[in-house]
This record gives sequence, C-alpha cells and structure tokens, in this order.
Amino acid sequence: MLRRLPKKVITKTVEETIEKILSNTQVKEGLEFIKLENERTVAEQMELTAIPAPTFQEEARGEVYKTRLLELGLADVSVDNSGNIFGVRRGTGNGPKLVVSAHLDTVFPEGTNVEPQRKDGKIFAPGIADDGRGLAVVLTLVRALDEANIQTKADIIFCATVGEEGLGDLRGVKALFQNRKDIDGFISIEPGNPERTTYLATGSHRYHVTFLGPGGHSFGDFGKPSAIHALGRAIAKISELKVPDNPKTTFTVGTINGGTSVNTIAQNANMLVDIRSTSQDELSKLEEQIIASIKQAAIEENKRWNTDSINVELELVGDRPAGSQAPDAVIVQTALAATKALGFEPILDNPSSTDSNVPISLGIPAVTLGGGGDFGGVHTLNEFFDPKEAYYGVQKIFLTVLGLAGVQEVSEPLLPKRQG
Repeated sequence: MLRRLPKKVITKTVEETIEKILSNTQVKEGLEFIKLENERTVAEQMELTAIPAPTFQEEARGEVYKTRLLELGLADVSVDNSGNIFGVRRGTGNGPKLVVSAHLDTVFPEGTNVEPQRKDGKIFAPGIADDGRGLAVVLTLVRALDEANIQTKADIIFCATVGEEGLGDLRGVKALFQNRKDIDGFISIEPGNPERTTYLATGSHRYHVTFLGPGGHSFGDFGKPSAIHALGRAIAKISELKVPDNPKTTFTVGTINGGTSVNTIAQNANMLVDIRSTSQDELSKLEEQIIASIKQAAIEENKRWNTDSINVELELVGDRPAGSQAPDAVIVQTALAATKALGFEPILDNPSSTDSNVPISLGIPAVTLGGGGDFGGVHTLNEFFDPKEAYYGVQKIFLTVLGLAGVQEVSEPLLPKRQG
C-alpha cells in the first residue's frame, strides 16, 4: 500500500529552496538539456544493457562505464577492490559529499541474450530497465551539470556498484560504506516514475539449508531417517509461523533439491529460505524462529527412527540490512519537493530492497529514485522499457541533487554534513 503524503511533510525552507533553484537560468538550461537528451540517454541505456553483466561478472560493463566517466572529465575516476566504479565532480569546497549511484549487475546468467530490440515504441531486453536505465541516467546527469555550467557546493560522487542483485547481497555498496566514512547522503537510481520516492529499506536474511543423512535403499534400508523427510518437517513448521502485518515481515522457502531416485532414502536435501522485514528487530526475531524450526525438524526425524544420524547445516548466503527514516527527513523532503515542482503528485513508495538499504541502516540519509519511463517484466526475459517522456525521471533526480548539493550563488546545500 502506497503511503499518503503527510501534511506539511515538505517544509517551507525545502520548498522555497527548490523553487529558487528551479527559477535559475542555468538550472532551466540543464532541465531543457535533459529533455532534449532523451534519445541519447536511451541510446546509451541500450549500449550498456547489451554488455552482459551477471552478478559477480560485471567487469566488462564496468570497464566501459569507467571509460564513460573518464570521457566526461570527472576527477579521481577509479575502481575499488569490489569492482565499483567512481568519479567525482568537485564542489566549491566545505560542502557535503553526495553519492549518486546505479548498479552494474543484472540477475541474468552468463549466455543470456541481452541485445536490445525495439518493437512498437518499446525496447525489449533483459536488464534494460533494471538497471540499464539507472546507469544511463547517471551519465546524463553529469552531462546536464556540465552543459548548464552549474557549480554545486557539495562534492558529487557518481558511482556504479556491483553485486546489487540476488546473492550479490549488496556487496558493492557494503564495501563503499566500509571503506568511506565521509559520505553524507546517497541516491540510488532504479526503474520507476518521477512521482515515487522510496525511503524505507526492506531487509532480508537468506539461508542455504542442507539436511544430511546416511541414505539407503527405500525397501532394504527402510528404517533409516531421510534427509528429504527432515526437510519436509522443517518446511511444514516454517509454513505455520505467524508474522506481523506491520511492520511487514515475510518468509518463503524459495527452492528445494535433494534425493537420488524414487526408490532411495535421501542422503541429502537442501533449500533456500528467504526472510524479510522492514524492521531489523522483527527480521532477527523471525530468523531465530526459523532456525529453531529447522533444528527441531532434524531432532524429530532422528527421534522417529531412534537415531542421531540426521544432521543439518545452515549457511547465511544473504544479509541485507533493514532500516527506516522519517518521511520528513531532509533527503526525502527534497525528493518530494522536486517531484512537486515538476508538476507531479509526490508519492511515498513502499519499502524495497536496493543499494539504499545499507546507508539507511547506518543512519545515513538515502533515497531510491526512479529514472523515468514506463517498464515491465523486470527480472524476466521479457523485460521492457518505454522511453516516452522518460526525461521527467532524470529531471526529478537532477533537481533533487541540486537541492541537496546546493548551487553556487543560488542556494545552500539542504543536505547537512555529518558530524565526526
């Protein structure tokens, strides 16, 4: 359920700052440039999408992206040990540091045909929206600032991260915040329209669970415990767990595997379990219950056959932190005011799991914003992007960045510098 905008969530200071920025001639030039660049942005989006970048295999796309940042003249263009790509557009000095980011990786495995195809005004390709759009928008934002000759007070770190999807487990953005303690704000660009602003982080813990037993022939060795039966007991127990509606907390057994044949007592069986919540406390509470259910299932399968030969192994394969911030946090207000200034109805979007999870969990202001355009079929081979009026998303992010970063001789940064 989308959240209604609370009354007076946008303060007079924030609204007036965005209005002042919007009335500036150079900013108007930047907004117009973004509109005129719509097709170029889409072309770049297609070019980047055509370079395969499965999670953990982002190097080829990353190399091309590094070249693009160098061509744009950003300072300190570099690649960290995780594979994240950075470039800095320096501010006037003594301002905050703002990261504007999209992710390099896609959910699609090596060998997937990712070549974009145009059909009936839409562009079809796995990853064309998520996050081919975000990567192209980052580059267009840099060009718009340069074209309009806008000097911000904040340093803006333009970034492309690795490992955002699936079992990548946000490894790129985790490394970013482990290595740097000077970041004051963070914007993640994902598919989406200009109305929506995501400011809450859905956390998740994911486990690979393996039951191990002696195995045997279904008839000759009957009486030995089965790893599959133990797995079934665990799934049954998990399915009966009660979770709160608010904060939204969920669980699922996503995949199961095991056994050898129909006439075999299974020697091994495994499953992947996904646990999610917007509350770190509820996430941890549910995690404890699920682990207890899994261990109890092994005990009961052993007891059934008067043995202790069933064992269970749990491996944490995903750890995405949950987090929240107030709807009137300055970074949220700024994004909402930018939306309103462009003539759209601001919407506080549902919680999601993006690179913004990490800074939000650390108490660092962060939002996830849509790069514009219509889209569908995300994470499927039928993923598509409709570029019609997609520039509105870029304009909303452009105004948000300027509001947070401050514009020389126009406005002070709305984003405060963190203490310490």
